[in-house]
Amino acid sequence: MDKYFDILLKCPLFKGVQENQLKSMIKCLNGKIINVKKNETIFLEGDLAQNFGIVLMGKVKIIRDDFYGNRSVLTVLKESEMFAEVFAFAGLNTFPVSAVADKDSEIMLLNTDKVMTMCSASCHYHNLVIKNLLKEMAQKTLSLNKKIRYMSEKTTKNKLMLYLLDQAKQNNSCEFTIPFDRQALADYLGVERSAMSAEIGKLKKLGIIDTKGSWFNVKKIDEDI
Repeated sequence: MDKYFDILLKCPLFKGVQENQLKSMIKCLNGKIINVKKNETIFLEGDLAQNFGIVLMGKVKIIRDDFYGNRSVLTVLKESEMFAEVFAFAGLNTFPVSAVADKDSEIMLLNTDKVMTMCSASCHYHNLVIKNLLKEMAQKTLSLNKKIRYMSEKTTKNKLMLYLLDQAKQNNSCEFTIPFDRQALADYLGVERSAMSAEIGKLKKLGIIDTKGSWFNVKKIDEDI
């Protein structure tokens, strides 16, 4: 576990926690590490919402399947990021989504009740962890609002450009790398991959964007956006 201390200290949950306190805190929170292969599920929709996770190595997708089996990618998490804490602390008995490894990954699972209940040892940093958790959940609510904003656009082109312009602003650069491959981006925006690829091709031909894989360069702002 010691080899992951640097990653854990970057996790929003442990912001402000000292390294010499981290090991005892992980023990207090019933932390355990699991290994998952690419495309393997960490938990499925309907599983008991008893734990939440931190990505120690690899990448994790949070996905939702509708009644007809259509899949939507809610978000993609990388090293040091938390997932499923929103659902675990919302009072839900089961998860309404699934978590799937996007590549071979190592995950730390933490017990929800242990985080929210002050331990008998009265850890100095337990209140700080709860404060950090609430702040992170608020940030993720804002991210969800962004996704709703993208999906509310009427056309695939507008959804795509709005997302790309937000990424440029977030990175403070016209060049950036997004955390999605093409299929995951289409799922995230709620569009067909073929339609999105066609729009990317048109925008590239018009000189509005350049792209290769997950790398994009927004060269010209579309006045319609």
